[in-house]
Amino acid sequence: MRNLVEPRIRRLVADHLGVGEDELTCELSLVEDLAADSLDIAELALAVEEDLGLAFPDAVFTSARTYGDLVAGIVGVVQAHVETETRRVAQPARVWARIVRDGTGPGRVVEHAGPLTPYAAETITDDVIRFGNGARLEVTVAADTDEGTVARVRSEFARLTERGILVHVQRDAHAAPPLAHAVA
Repeated sequence: MRNLVEPRIRRLVADHLGVGEDELTCELSLVEDLAADSLDIAELALAVEEDLGLAFPDAVFTSARTYGDLVAGIVGVVQAHVETETRRVAQPARVWARIVRDGTGPGRVVEHAGPLTPYAAETITDDVIRFGNGARLEVTVAADTDEGTVARVRSEFARLTERGILVHVQRDAHAAPPLAHAVA
């Protein structure tokens, strides 16, 4: 991670503090050697946040005494962000899927609930296709599900619309549904 982030930090520090990139060493003091004041550090912080697309705690910049401290603090926050995002993406969304066929009679509704693993998505898709044209797939995710996960759930079932199946994905403001597989 450091190898990816440090060159960007090096460029930003050099640009904002008026030094050559080759002059930046781990031991170089931001205040004593580069004469950086609090305004310089604040402007650098904004530039780093904009360049990396992340918000950083003020302490990352205000407590850094050397260039090495600054790089270590920034890399630490970036690494924590990457690990959090990796865990979030690796965990499948918890969904409640309701498949409804027009008409009346037995087998008109099939419900699935639980994590949306590849197998679960395939099972839901197969069930919806079996119901055919005019079927509806209503997928509900937890209210606190982030927008990226909602978009992934939508894209998982988007191809069903080509088969005349109405797909609706929404957030639920109620408690999570129980884990089950039921046929009504």
